[in-house]
Amino acid sequence: HSYLPLKRTANNFRVISENYDPALHPFEVPREYIRALNATKLERVFAKPFLSSLDGHRDGVNCMAKHPKSLSTVLSGACDGEVKIWNLTKRQCVRTIQAHEGFVRGMCARFCGTSFFTVGDDKTVKQWKMESPEYGEEEEPIHTILGKTVYTGIDHHWKEAVFATCGHQVDIWDEQRTSPMCSLTWGFDSISSVKFNPIETYLLGSCASDRNIVLYDMRKSTPLKKVILNMRTNTLCWNPMEAFVFTAANEDYNLYTFDMRFLESPMTVHMDHVSAVLDVDYSPTGKEFVSASFDKSVRIFPVDKGHSREVYHTKRMQHVITVKWTSDNKYILCGSDEMNIRLWKANASEKLGVLAPREKAAMNYNQKLKEKFQYHPQIRRIAQHRHLPKSIFCQIKEQRIMREARRRKELNRRKHSKPGSMPFVSERKKHIVAVVK
Repeated sequence: HSYLPLKRTANNFRVISENYDPALHPFEVPREYIRALNATKLERVFAKPFLSSLDGHRDGVNCMAKHPKSLSTVLSGACDGEVKIWNLTKRQCVRTIQAHEGFVRGMCARFCGTSFFTVGDDKTVKQWKMESPEYGEEEEPIHTILGKTVYTGIDHHWKEAVFATCGHQVDIWDEQRTSPMCSLTWGFDSISSVKFNPIETYLLGSCASDRNIVLYDMRKSTPLKKVILNMRTNTLCWNPMEAFVFTAANEDYNLYTFDMRFLESPMTVHMDHVSAVLDVDYSPTGKEFVSASFDKSVRIFPVDKGHSREVYHTKRMQHVITVKWTSDNKYILCGSDEMNIRLWKANASEKLGVLAPREKAAMNYNQKLKEKFQYHPQIRRIAQHRHLPKSIFCQIKEQRIMREARRRKELNRRKHSKPGSMPFVSERKKHIVAVVK
């Protein structure tokens, strides 16, 4: 190497002045590669995403809701009609309400954070105060609305005193009235979930059990359009950053991200789960979402990628029914069949707490190195490897074989039929039956 000459200083130390010309560093890339490799390995070593388990429910956790103003507060509803309010910093239950007879089917907080709504199997919609009652006061709802049929879901408008429930139809209610302002229906099947758009706040999306996803506009008293898929959609979630984009969790093990203007084919098909996907929630950045599945795992998908970047599972966790991504983009909460709510890190190897400036600099440097070498086979293999439970691992293998067999069959059919008689259908369009406007 051609370095500048050594200098003598006052204390007679020899200081080497280094020349930073990249042409004079023939080993720059190999050196960076080794650093990237070590950073990737260490990331896998430190990937300990599980933080804690919130136990206290006496039946499976069926739904959860985030507090719109407080990061440390989360609400959960169970299959025995019990609602609990949790403090995440203390990791304790701060309040328990026996809200309904039978399941708590859905819950949502009011946008101001002063109250929340629950719906249950007893055909009621109840509004509760967020604060605990004073000493000696009874635990009672502010309002109770008795409906004609069972409500299966509820969601609150993001800016106005309006909420929507779903059951046999989508009802839109004013908080001050005991009868719905308007009822929207298209088809005759029960509707499993309804969600308000956080940006274009008058838009709603709903999933029906006759395989439809129906979009409504609150200002018109008729539905906008619907898309029919091959199998039933369990729930959907709107992207909090892009007004027209939503992701639907389907029974056919996939998630579909749609642009509501072009429902003819989804933007992305997200495939990795090996059983029905039961819930989905977006990160507040709108870049990723988390999904909960019947296969006892939780996966994190980037919005534009077809496969998950992360999968979380524990030995004890059973079918995951509900999932939420906290509003500070750091944590994920999932509620499952065996009565527990689990708290995970959204970034598995992230160091929590205050970082020293040197730590922060080293972390950013390692991150850039990993990005630079991410497609190198060795580094990619280490970064993508996940240890899976045996059941999921075997099912993935089985499904790979089935997919391969279907592909082979299609190729053979195409080979032995008249040219042009078997059109190519893209993976995205395979799952869509029709779009009705």
